Amino acid sequence: MWAIEVENLSKVFRKTTFGRRQEEWALKGVSFRVAQGETYALLGPNGSGKSTLIRILSTLLLPDAGRVRLLGLPLPQEERKVREQIGRVSVDAAFYKKLSPRENLLFAAQLYGIPPKEAERRAMAILERLGLETRRFGDPLEEMSRGMQQKVAIARALLIRPPLLLLDEPTTGLDPKSRREVQGFLEELRREEGTTILLTTHDMAEAERLAHRIGFLARGSLVAEGDARALKELAGAQDLEEAFIRLTGEAFAQEENHDS
Repeated sequence: MWAIEVENLSKVFRKTTFGRRQEEWALKGVSFRVAQGETYALLGPNGSGKSTLIRILSTLLLPDAGRVRLLGLPLPQEERKVREQIGRVSVDAAFYKKLSPRENLLFAAQLYGIPPKEAERRAMAILERLGLETRRFGDPLEEMSRGMQQKVAIARALLIRPPLLLLDEPTTGLDPKSRREVQGFLEELRREEGTTILLTTHDMAEAERLAHRIGFLARGSLVAEGDARALKELAGAQDLEEAFIRLTGEAFAQEENHDS
C-alpha cells in the first residue's frame, strides 16, 4: 500500500484587485506516490506550491481538483482518521510561548488522549534524542532559541508515533549542529519505526542525505522526479543544486514560451 497517493492535484487562489478578478495557480495537476517507509523530498523555489501541497495533505486546505489518499484513506472524506495518524511540522510552528516545552507537549498530548505520564516519558525521550538539554524542559519557550523551539515542534508531532510525518522546511533557520541532530533523528526514526516522511526543503544536501527520491516543483508543477543520481544525470549536472537550477529553469522557459 502507498502511504501517499496524489493524482492531478490542483489548487487556485482567487482574489480581486481594483475590481479585477485574478487567479493564481499554486498547484497544477501534480501527481506522485510515496511508498510506506520511504522519505520523499520536494524541492522548489519560493512560490512553487510546496507549502500549499503540505497544507492539503495535512487537511488544512481543500484542493480544487485531483485525488489524495493518505495511508489508504481518501481526503477529504476521511480527514478525521487521517489527522489521527499524521504528524506535521512547519517552518513557523505555533506554540504558547509563555509556557514551557513540557506544558506545551502535555497540552498537545491531551488532545490525542495520551495519559500525562506516558506523554511526558515520550516527550523527554524524543527531546533528549534531539539534543535538547533536560534542564531546559521547564523553561518558557519564549526564552529558547529558534533551534530549540523547532525541536519541541518535532517532539509534538511525534508524540502520537505517527506512521506518516509531513515536514515543511523543518530545519530552516537552525544552526549547523541543530540541523545535523534533527537530520540524524529523522534517519533513525525511519530506520527504527518505518515512518514515512514527506519533506520540503531548500537544502540540497539535506534532501540528498535524507531522501530516497526527490521531486522538483516549479510554478505548481512537478517537473522532475527520481533519486539524486537520476536527477543529476537527467540534467547533465555535477551536483543536485545545478540539476535543480537547470530543470526548474527549463520548466519556466517552456511555460513562458507556451503562454506567449
